Amino acid sequence: MRSIKYLTLSLAAVLALSLGAFAKDSNSAKFDLAERATVGSTVLQPGHYKAEWTGPKDALQVSIEKDGKTVATVPGKFKELPQAASYDSIVLKTLDNNSKQVDEIDFNHRSEALVLGGM
Repeated sequence: MRSIKYLTLSLAAVLALSLGAFAKDSNSAKFDLAERATVGSTVLQPGHYKAEWTGPKDALQVSIEKDGKTVATVPGKFKELPQAASYDSIVLKTLDNNSKQVDEIDFNHRSEALVLGGM
């Protein structure tokens, strides 16, 4: 009887920890930047990044991380796509000085795109 009690408690603990891990991942996604571009006032070099967001879908606080360190923080929002993206993609906007700015991030198999800044 004791072993069943411990087994039940162990399974409950594992389930609780697993749900916490999955919940965190739903508010973040990884992406690759192929060319130099700005996010907010920060210039990002080409490389692998992670976006994490908090808040309501129309008023997000988005943090961009590289190697586990936050390198930029900007406001953002989600917009609905006509269909789920079939791959990760970055939409860049060309500014007046011909520099590039990250405008939108589409994540593979998601039907919402993350729009950064300039809301």
